[in-house]
Amino acid sequence: MDYRKLTTTEIEVLSSRGCTAESWDSVKVATDFNPERLSRVRMSGHVALGSFNATLSLAGGVKLAAGIYNVILHNVTIGNDCLIENVHNYIANYEIGSGTIIRNVSIIVTDGLSRFGNDVEVSVLNETGGRQVMINDKLSAHTAYIMALYRHRPQLAERLAELSKYYADKHASNIGTIGKNVTILNSGRIENVRIGDGAVIRGASRLSNGTISSTVEAPIKIGHNVIADDFIILSGSEVDSGAMLSRCFVGQACALGHGYSASDSLFFSNCQGENGEACAIFAGPFTVTHHKSTLLIAGMFSFMNAGSGSNQSNHMYKLGPIHQGILERGSKTSSDSYVLWPARIGAFSLVMGRHVSHPDTTHLPFSYLIEDDNNTYIVPGVNLRSVGTIRDAQKWPRRDKRPTDGRLDFINYNLLSPYTIQKMFTGRKVLRRLLKSSGELSDEYTYFGAKIKNKALHSGIRYYEIGITKFLGNSIIKRLEKLTDPSDEAIRAALRPDTEIGHGEWVDISGLIAPKSEIDHLLDGIEDGTLNRLHCINAEFQRMADNYYTYEWTWAYDRIGEFFGIDMEQITAADVVKIVEKWREAVVGLDRMVYDDARKEFSLAAQTGFGADGDKNDKEHDFEQVRGDFDNNPFVTEVLAHIERKTALGNELIARLKA
Repeated sequence: MDYRKLTTTEIEVLSSRGCTAESWDSVKVATDFNPERLSRVRMSGHVALGSFNATLSLAGGVKLAAGIYNVILHNVTIGNDCLIENVHNYIANYEIGSGTIIRNVSIIVTDGLSRFGNDVEVSVLNETGGRQVMINDKLSAHTAYIMALYRHRPQLAERLAELSKYYADKHASNIGTIGKNVTILNSGRIENVRIGDGAVIRGASRLSNGTISSTVEAPIKIGHNVIADDFIILSGSEVDSGAMLSRCFVGQACALGHGYSASDSLFFSNCQGENGEACAIFAGPFTVTHHKSTLLIAGMFSFMNAGSGSNQSNHMYKLGPIHQGILERGSKTSSDSYVLWPARIGAFSLVMGRHVSHPDTTHLPFSYLIEDDNNTYIVPGVNLRSVGTIRDAQKWPRRDKRPTDGRLDFINYNLLSPYTIQKMFTGRKVLRRLLKSSGELSDEYTYFGAKIKNKALHSGIRYYEIGITKFLGNSIIKRLEKLTDPSDEAIRAALRPDTEIGHGEWVDISGLIAPKSEIDHLLDGIEDGTLNRLHCINAEFQRMADNYYTYEWTWAYDRIGEFFGIDMEQITAADVVKIVEKWREAVVGLDRMVYDDARKEFSLAAQTGFGADGDKNDKEHDFEQVRGDFDNNPFVTEVLAHIERKTALGNELIARLKA
């Protein structure tokens, strides 16, 4: 914007309206500046003012003229058509974008050189330190995961710390910024805070040393009585209703409120926290906790739902809070569950009761962990047939509130992936080894301090084989869906992988599922300086996400040969037909289990509490009016439709190959 000096007439008008300046020569204004839009404004340092000609609309239909009223300004630049009034102390060292409204605020100040929350150290997982993550407004869940967990590579940790410090220093300033079309109303102290476009701050008590990285497409909302110190909040998030944050990172499209309290914690995309408390947690994407009595402490989570009264302990009353735990993606805790860290719970598992034996079920995914008489019992694989597991997998992508552009976390929503299927392969080996070592007729088997009953062990092997068959069958059908030549040679050519990337182990880097070889390659690039900027690292994560299905097929190709006992270079149409037939049986069988599990939600027991003052018919009718009937339930109809689609898909490929 082009600024000019005030005219003598404008200075006279301003003075008549109670405005003063330390030096009128230090005040610059826009070409069409209107002095009538200022009243009782005291100015010092260098002040630049836009034009204030618009009329702004507030909630309730109130319309107010843009301008500056009853404010002290020191070293402030203000854009066009802003409304700033009744700042009880002053605004100092800020650039304010056009269209912004600031009313009834205590103080807005940048005091000295500030990094605005960038490079704050968050002591995640271990309260006593050792796994600090340096936060910034470009931090992804995947970079943070590496910072926190890859401490066995000290040079890597040093390089990431250097990159974070470089970014923070590059964006440090003694002038804060408030973006365009920001609204700040009835709030307390705002100190050393950078605020992006479109942000709405209503009634916040204190905001100190932070970045509110709002955008017009995904504005951030900060609500009443919020206190936040040393923080980063990314686009699309909402922090409201007395939430208290200290040394925290809040990722894109998160929601924290209803008195939620968090310290030294990281929350990534689409997390929700209400009523409870978090301390030193790494909350990966879609971590959800809603209950006042729930404490999450020193744990790593993702796609997790914490039941009411869930709790953990991160020390064993000896050397203090130095222990930590991991609940792998998709895990849940039931009401009043408890886990004594250290422990590690396998993917998509359910924790019920109190567990103090430090279970490690990473190789037994989709399990129940149940407490009975102070013992931990594992029911392997049973969560594969749970209607809740399938529903969760379907709802996560629908509940992603982030705009398509500008996403920092690259989230893989697949329930079955090389990450979970490799665990099923290992889990099947583990269960078979327990059978062999302890005998087929044993009532119980012991695994890492936990117990597995005989029937549960045999069922677990069956569930894992169904899951493996389903995934590998899905992969081969997808690979051959456009095949027109059913000859053996054409099939072999179509099945050969497009890349060598994907062999071996896969990892879940807080939402991103990728070959470990690619992650190792990334880490090498950081250590040797090839990747020397945060945006370069994020670009590599995006590349892995974009090529997921190409890499997945390389992995599946190896496993198909291993699981079905086939030389893939000699595979025939007849072999594929057998695989698809097994796949069809597995898919339909698993869907039938899910269907039966869903039926339980409509049982007579589930209707208890309905039809409060009526007879059995009233109860059934009341239940149907509230919950609907089983046959027309959208999820149930989708399960049946899924059976039909998959059956038809398998039949079509079989017919094509047999032709």
